Amino acid sequence: MILLEFSMFPVGKGESLSRYVARSLDIIDRSGLDYRLGPMGTVLEGDWDECMAVVRQCYEAMRKDCPRVYCAIKIDHRRGRRGRLRSKTASVESKLGRKLKTT
Repeated sequence: MILLEFSMFPVGKGESLSRYVARSLDIIDRSGLDYRLGPMGTVLEGDWDECMAVVRQCYEAMRKDCPRVYCAIKIDHRRGRRGRLRSKTASVESKLGRKLKTT
């Protein structure tokens, strides 16, 4: 399983890009993968092919009317572990003994 964090947006489309990002979030939400939306990117959890397929769908949707697209991707693979979107944060919180602000 992987955690894949990515940020994708068009370049040259003005200051507010939320309408473009919203298209990607519609694709992500409909994918069936577990995910977390954050203020600077979105984290997906799934197998490699599933996650990369979602990123590709987001890219294909954005490039239709955006001549330049920026995408940054970070991937963390850990064999045999599921539910890390929740467990990684919970582990840190348990060590601190308190809840933290999370997305």
